[in-house]
Amino acid sequence: MSFSDLGLAPALVSALTNAGLVEPTPVQARAIPLALAGHDLMVSSQTGSGKTAAFMLPSLHRQVQASPLRTPGVRVLVLTPTRELAQQVADATRTYGKGLNWLRTATVVGGMPYGAQLKALSRRVDVLVATPGRLLDHVQSRKVDLSEVEVLVLDEADRMLDMGFIDDIEAIVARTPQTRQTLLFSATLDGSVARMAAKMMRDPQRIEIATQKEKHVNITQSLLYADDMAHKLRLLDHLLRDASIQQAIVFTSTKRAADDLADTLADQGFAAAALHGDMNQRQRTRTLAQMQRGQVQILVATDVAARGIDVQGISHVVNFDLPMQAEDYVHRIGRTGRAGRDGLAFTLAVHGERHKIRNIERYTDQSIPVQVVPGLEPQRAPRPGSDRPRRGGPGGKPGWRPGGRGGYQGREGGNRYDNRGRFEREPDGRPAYGDRGARGERQYADRNGERPQQERAPRERAYGGERPERPHAQRAWADRSRAVQGEAERRERPLAAWSERPRAERAEGTHRDAPVRRFDSRRRAA
Repeated sequence: MSFSDLGLAPALVSALTNAGLVEPTPVQARAIPLALAGHDLMVSSQTGSGKTAAFMLPSLHRQVQASPLRTPGVRVLVLTPTRELAQQVADATRTYGKGLNWLRTATVVGGMPYGAQLKALSRRVDVLVATPGRLLDHVQSRKVDLSEVEVLVLDEADRMLDMGFIDDIEAIVARTPQTRQTLLFSATLDGSVARMAAKMMRDPQRIEIATQKEKHVNITQSLLYADDMAHKLRLLDHLLRDASIQQAIVFTSTKRAADDLADTLADQGFAAAALHGDMNQRQRTRTLAQMQRGQVQILVATDVAARGIDVQGISHVVNFDLPMQAEDYVHRIGRTGRAGRDGLAFTLAVHGERHKIRNIERYTDQSIPVQVVPGLEPQRAPRPGSDRPRRGGPGGKPGWRPGGRGGYQGREGGNRYDNRGRFEREPDGRPAYGDRGARGERQYADRNGERPQQERAPRERAYGGERPERPHAQRAWADRSRAVQGEAERRERPLAAWSERPRAERAEGTHRDAPVRRFDSRRRAA
């Protein structure tokens, strides 16, 4: 099957041929005919499968068939979560529409000066690619007209929801006409994505090309355990000195870590650069251009580069820090093995992060093989139960973890819980305790007022009982006893009547119980 068989305009087919694209990918072959028929689409497909062409080609075909009398309003609106992805979509649009001399494309993203964007928006715009936040700024200032949008594309919708753009998206969609066609592309089509689609789409057609199990079959994944950060750095140095490496992306969890690691690698002789959200768009564009030209061999980035980075020469991906969400792992390793090439993905983790590895394996339905580098083997053995996640204990108490103090069955002196994390209880309703059951029974009885006062330990008695043996405790006991005794005497002493006070105190009014004298106008007049 060729693109011409899909019913695309000859100008688009010619541009695709010149770009070396002859046969459509599976997602393109299924999505383009339905989009040309005018259906709303919900599409889930793996990274690097050609989703950009799947929504942009039918959108451009619709503009070719439209009337040549055009108004300044935007016709095709594409929303993306990151600046890099927006720039990639804009570049692909110019490639596909090279035969359409009248086509005008504009990009509106954060981190760029407003002046250039306002100048581009002052003219007719056929295709607008934008991030939600900056576009909403222009919409509210009435610099963008969305009343004539014919096609709305939500690219990487799940990522935009994770980044908190749901309110901005809803505000933007409310300004578009109800007759528009909506194309939604996401890694998952369930949960919040499905709820959002139900609000803004009309009878959408679902297309799911690949399940999580079928993803990245051309990428070899490996897991290496490290003892600490120094061990991680030694493992990373070993991986990056592989002679077969072309270009690599090293993912970190924070922006500061990306800067620090990039500086460390540069000091070690690597051509390394950082990429993260605190960099302005000019710096990020320059870094990506250097990456594409081969001037940067190692790109140290946060998850901002997990989507929208399309560099064919990336042969290795290293997860120096594990991602916060399991689905981000899929997008991270998807930066390699693109366009049918093979790739290598390495994940570095400490034993305390085994639960995160289990979450990733459950999400992808694949196990990540554990490898050991000779000479860099981990020296610390994993603790029993370290693969269990930290979570709130019974009653939602934070900081509780299985195996922790007083919180795991089999731990000496700890309370016993069932497999749902709930207290086990005796037949009479009391909690079941571990080996230190007597202590637990005392605490339970104290809380319920079942123990007589005299049976409690000396330190639990009221002051005035047995004196402690330690000197500093004796002094504190004596001070507290005097204070308690004085307070009791003061409360029990009846207040003397005013008439019983000494005459001198009553005359001077100095006593604290003396009545307040009031001004008598009759006495003053006399």
